[in-house]
Amino acid sequence: MASEEPIRGKRILVVEDEPIIAGLIGDMLMADGHDVDTVSTGRAALEKLTTGAYDLIVSDLRMPVLDGKGLYRELERRNPAMVQRIVYVTGSALDPGNEAFLTETRVPWIAKPFTIADLHKLTQGVLRRR
Repeated sequence: MASEEPIRGKRILVVEDEPIIAGLIGDMLMADGHDVDTVSTGRAALEKLTTGAYDLIVSDLRMPVLDGKGLYRELERRNPAMVQRIVYVTGSALDPGNEAFLTETRVPWIAKPFTIADLHKLTQGVLRRR
C-alpha cells in the first residue's frame, strides 16, 4: 500500500509558553510546509483567532494566563467547530485533572519529549480528518 501524500500549506497556530519548545514545534511544522504562528498563552491564541482562521492549533496543556484546558473550553463556547482542530503536545498529560480532561474530550495528544515523526503523525492525522 502506497503512503498518502503529506498535507502541506495549512495555517497552524502553536500555543506554547516555553520559547525553545515553541520554536522547535514551529520549525518542524514549517519544514512540513505549513504557515505557522506562535503565541505563548491561551489568551493570546484567542486574540489571534479573532483576526485569522487556522486549520490546526497545536497547544500545550500547562501554560500561564489561560491554559490548554481553558483554551479548549473557550473555543467550545465561542466557536465549537474549532475544538475539532486542536491537538496537545504536553508533558503533563497524567497530572491530576489533565488525564480526565483528555479522556473526556478525546483531543489527540502526544507526550513531551516527542520526535519529528510523532508530531508529523499527530498533525497529519487531524488535518486528514478535516
